[in-house]
Amino acid sequence: MFYGITDLTTFILGTIFIVLLPGPNSLYVMTVASRWGVAAGYRGAGGIFLGDTILMILSATGVASLLQATPALFMVLKYAGAAYLAWLGVGLLRSAVRTWRKGRENEPSMMPVDASRPFRTALLISLMNPKAILFFISFFIQFVSPAYEHPELSFLILGVIVQVCSALYLSALIFGGAHLAQQFRRRRRLSAVATGGVGGLFIGFGVKLAGAVL
Repeated sequence: MFYGITDLTTFILGTIFIVLLPGPNSLYVMTVASRWGVAAGYRGAGGIFLGDTILMILSATGVASLLQATPALFMVLKYAGAAYLAWLGVGLLRSAVRTWRKGRENEPSMMPVDASRPFRTALLISLMNPKAILFFISFFIQFVSPAYEHPELSFLILGVIVQVCSALYLSALIFGGAHLAQQFRRRRRLSAVATGGVGGLFIGFGVKLAGAVL
């Protein structure tokens, strides 16, 4: 047992598989990197790191129990998060239509953006998913020994492992997205189709979140 963690190897393997599952966080970071470059991609990743850290802290301090005991609060947060994801998806679809109709040199979505915007957007995407809090507590608790005197240390170590795996994965997506940007600059309609596809996925994520049950 490692600092109260009962099966570290299984946790690491499980974390890798979970991180690799496509979701709105990773998809947003890749999209930002493909449209505005590596630096903007890492600003988006920073928002996700902060959001996930906040959710893990909330999970460890009992907010998961509060959400489970207050279905109305959970529903409000769930639908707010679903609406935000759908709103982002609609925005991407509109951008795709503009890109299809106009030349790249006239496309406003390819222009530089406020440096803080990817960070704020990614942070909101991460925070507006109440099921993530429930996930963190239900996943982490399986690997923490109830007999260990300092469970907060166990949660801290598990959280660091998740963030390291997430950082490696997001870095791969960011540099992959930057490579895609070079292709998109030469193929306007390919860029429009890709942007529209991502927008559709965000709307799908919103619908899925809205239809999920506690």
